[in-house]
Amino acid sequence: MNTIHDGFYLNNQPKQQNQQSQGILGKDDFLKILITQLQNQDPANPMDDREFIAQMAQFSSLEQMTNMNTAIQKFVSLQSSQNLVQHSELIGKQIQWKREVEIDKYRSRTEYVNNVVTAVKLEKDGQLRILLDDGRWISHEQLVQVSQVVQPTNETQKKPEEDSTNGEPVENPNENAEV
Repeated sequence: MNTIHDGFYLNNQPKQQNQQSQGILGKDDFLKILITQLQNQDPANPMDDREFIAQMAQFSSLEQMTNMNTAIQKFVSLQSSQNLVQHSELIGKQIQWKREVEIDKYRSRTEYVNNVVTAVKLEKDGQLRILLDDGRWISHEQLVQVSQVVQPTNETQKKPEEDSTNGEPVENPNENAEV
């Protein structure tokens, strides 16, 4: 007697997609349901034209929404990449950034710090991070001011310890400005 080994049959079966395990139907699933419905309808009492047109309109709408979702996902990805390129122009620039310093558990104060940007990266979660010359990573949302690094001339050259404010709090020049 000829038998077919179960192992051969199982390897040929398509694997279930994640959509089915999540209970989400896609446009292909909707089309399969519509085709099955048309194939199994009662010939003596076929589907009403209005019902068929309504289902086709729903299918068309579903396909358009799926295409729009794909386009939006591509746009968001492109926007994240573009932000990275734009912020890469900060490399080598002097920035002023703000940080919150906790005084006690009920109060905090804002400090403004000057550093030079050495790198920029885009995290997996889409957050843009900036590496400073002191090895600290900050969020781009902490930026207050961007300027060129000022190179002292020979006649105004100061000692490095007098010239450096890297990583040290400074007063925000914009804070006391009159309008």
